[in-house]
Amino acid sequence: MTPRQNRPTINQVAAAAGVTKSSVSRAFTRPEMLSQETVRKIFAAAEQLGYVPNHTARALSTGRHGNIALIVPDVANPFFPPLIRAAQSEADRSDYCVFLGNSDENPQQEDKLIGRFAGQVEGFVLVSSRLSDAQIIEHAARRPLVLINRDVEGIPRVLIDSATGVAEAVAHLAELGHRKLVYVGGPHGSWSNKQRRGAVRRSARELGLEVTVISNEFAAFESGRKITASVLATGATAAIAFDDLTAQGMLAELADQGIAVPANFAVVGCDDVLGAATYPSLTTVSNRSVEAGKAALNLLMDILQNQAIRDVRYVLNTSLVIRKTTGPAVIPR
Repeated sequence: MTPRQNRPTINQVAAAAGVTKSSVSRAFTRPEMLSQETVRKIFAAAEQLGYVPNHTARALSTGRHGNIALIVPDVANPFFPPLIRAAQSEADRSDYCVFLGNSDENPQQEDKLIGRFAGQVEGFVLVSSRLSDAQIIEHAARRPLVLINRDVEGIPRVLIDSATGVAEAVAHLAELGHRKLVYVGGPHGSWSNKQRRGAVRRSARELGLEVTVISNEFAAFESGRKITASVLATGATAAIAFDDLTAQGMLAELADQGIAVPANFAVVGCDDVLGAATYPSLTTVSNRSVEAGKAALNLLMDILQNQAIRDVRYVLNTSLVIRKTTGPAVIPR
């Protein structure tokens, strides 16, 4: 290990680059405050000397840790990994590290994670948060915070408006002659579930369709399998599932029961994370998770760099992706 006294210092970098100590500090923390030429000279001098900034010391003196936290409700759900990767990529562009937390659909665990991360990060991105509005507002008063798929006034947020795509799905099924539908719900605390359920009911009412809503607290393959019997018992000819995982489980159970899709029953998913990989390929609502991850990180970086929080509400629309699990309704005589 290199002895401490032989390690290059910030003062040596400043002397080698012909700038002040504060300029060296800014080059590594706020490079946008310096000219590109000055930053280039400082980085060249630092590389030649083998200087590496001490992030721990910087955090103690400035409160700037160079870390942010991203918390999701279910890291195993295929909707979230592309979002996480996009957020990580955007954070890396600003030289920030991302701490990842998985709340496991548990608001108490989410609250605990925020508390544990608070002393080590400069800000948070909460994805599909299961906390109450009051809890979110309380945390936002302590640290910069951006939401994805939670609509809390006064908090910067990025919303994937799946209601537009779900409305297209209902209209698509109506055009195919389906008159009785089922909406298979998702987690009780999910903002997206409320949006999708509301969109199904509104669109069905406008088109004169009958809708049954079935609760399904856990969005997963196995829960999709288990809920299928209840779906079929309604007499519906088509179902819209909260997400692709649930829809995939339903497809597997329907196949086991010898019910052909789409010849005898139609299935629509949401989020388009498995659509092309299922058999038959799943008709589903498009996924904007990558764009959401990028937009949320850019909002947070803007807050951290400008020290100003704006009530931003950034909405990403969705659309229906028609594949092979929807077809003309078979109406019993």
